[in-house]
Amino acid sequence: MTLGDKLSKLRKENNYTQEQLADILGVSRQAISKWESDSAYPETDKLIRISAMFNCSLDYLLKDEAETDNRTQSEGITFPFRIRERKSKKTLWGMPLWHIGKNAKGVFAVGLNAQGIVAVGLMAKGFISFGLLSIGLLSVGLLTLGLLSFGLFALGVLCAGCFAAGVFAAGAISFGIISLGAIAIGDFSVGALAIGKYVAIGDNARAMIAIGDTQAIGSIYQRTDVTVTKLTAQEIEYIKNLIDANVPSYLSWAKEIIKLFL
Repeated sequence: MTLGDKLSKLRKENNYTQEQLADILGVSRQAISKWESDSAYPETDKLIRISAMFNCSLDYLLKDEAETDNRTQSEGITFPFRIRERKSKKTLWGMPLWHIGKNAKGVFAVGLNAQGIVAVGLMAKGFISFGLLSIGLLSVGLLTLGLLSFGLFALGVLCAGCFAAGVFAAGAISFGIISLGAIAIGDFSVGALAIGKYVAIGDNARAMIAIGDTQAIGSIYQRTDVTVTKLTAQEIEYIKNLIDANVPSYLSWAKEIIKLFL
């Protein structure tokens, strides 16, 4: 089988017309026809894209003796499924309205590697992204990075996850300026084990100002054997004054939030 024969076979097996394949590869329909008739040959970058698109090796495409269908031995990472590439002809901001493929880029993108306004994929990058590895303003996934980030491992301004790190972090184990969690570490911490630079509130609290139900270790104030709900109004006012006096002014927004927990 020649290269043209293999291209024609792969295209038909995946139910593509010559026009559809040409649109995906960014060439004319006549170019696809010439490739399949062996009167012209694809450029290297097009061959690489065809190889990834149809999950076949470059050896299979280029070597006449490679007659066996070794598409399950594709170069690089292989997957037990095949993504059939599709792309909208309509565009917005220079991107297709939607794109589905291994490497998808569009306003709405779905693929193994997806980039778009809304991106869904194994690796997703977008304003709103969902993926195993997810990066975006709103990011949801296993490993996430974003302004609003939710995942098993979350990093962001506002983040929540099993392990969370950010300006405002909530999770089983959390690190942040304001940190909420079973184990909370930050400038201001609330949790079963709360370790804070300025304020810690929890069962076991350690900070400059420490309020703990079981244990509290504080450098300027500590209160144990009492839950926050049992603090008197005078004690709460005293603690607030300590916070105002000892927390730097650039963290004024954070100290006003932590006061809500008193």
